[in-house]
Amino acid sequence: MTTPWSPRHDIRRPIASRVAAPREPVDHARIGQRVVRRRAKGMDAAAVARALEEARFDARQDSRHEHLADDTRGRAELAEWERIDQMLTDAAPGTVYDPDADDVVQTELAAEAAAAAREAELREAARIAARADDLQALRELGTLKQAEPREGDEAVRDELARRAGGYIPVDVDA
Repeated sequence: MTTPWSPRHDIRRPIASRVAAPREPVDHARIGQRVVRRRAKGMDAAAVARALEEARFDARQDSRHEHLADDTRGRAELAEWERIDQMLTDAAPGTVYDPDADDVVQTELAAEAAAAAREAELREAARIAARADDLQALRELGTLKQAEPREGDEAVRDELARRAGGYIPVDVDA
């Protein structure tokens, strides 16, 4: 009997494609803060006060259970409800919570964007250094003329020139 697909042992995939990319660790406190902010959006001071009382009740209940003693998300949620409650208490009557107008939220978003930009720059610098290492190895083997040019090789060429003290060998310049 034949199957409509090829047998599993015929499939040859490189191992790297099956390996998951490393993930950043989960920050339960940030998750808790974001959940509270989503729930609080559009709430007035009275609704936030009721939600704060519910969060305090949940914290008291959690304190009775040993496995919830180090619950960072619960503590972060309670702290965020308290912060939002204080913010709306100090605001004009009838004000509703809007994360887009919250200075703390906007500061956190700006910091996250700056960190993401720095990480992207670091990844690009690592990619350039790795490609420069590859081209340097090919040059040492005498096979650089056989290398396929890639997008972004101008930056790699500059990196090789920097490593050589400003001197650009003829095979790299080609």
